[in-house]
Amino acid sequence: MSNETNSAPSGSDAPADRANLRKVMRGTVVSNKMQKTIVVQVDRKVRHPVYEKFVSRRTKLHAHDEGGEAGIGDTVEIMQTRPLSKLKRWRLVRIVHRAPGGDLA
Repeated sequence: MSNETNSAPSGSDAPADRANLRKVMRGTVVSNKMQKTIVVQVDRKVRHPVYEKFVSRRTKLHAHDEGGEAGIGDTVEIMQTRPLSKLKRWRLVRIVHRAPGGDLA
């Protein structure tokens, strides 16, 4: 009986828990040349194992932008999702800050 009470609440809350476990990153859009895809650069500081100095590292992630809202230089928030293509595993959640100048084209 204790197994039933433990499994029932976790089974009903499973979709909500899974959505909360997804990674959320914040970065800068460096390319929006593709259709419905943006490339987001995420910068981070890592401590060097030998010299103990903080070194800058960057990661470029492909994210799905359905409406084509994000422009180059915008600060955006992206969330991990199921694989959408060969490289896309992220989707645009929101635009945190728009770049000055916006879209000139």
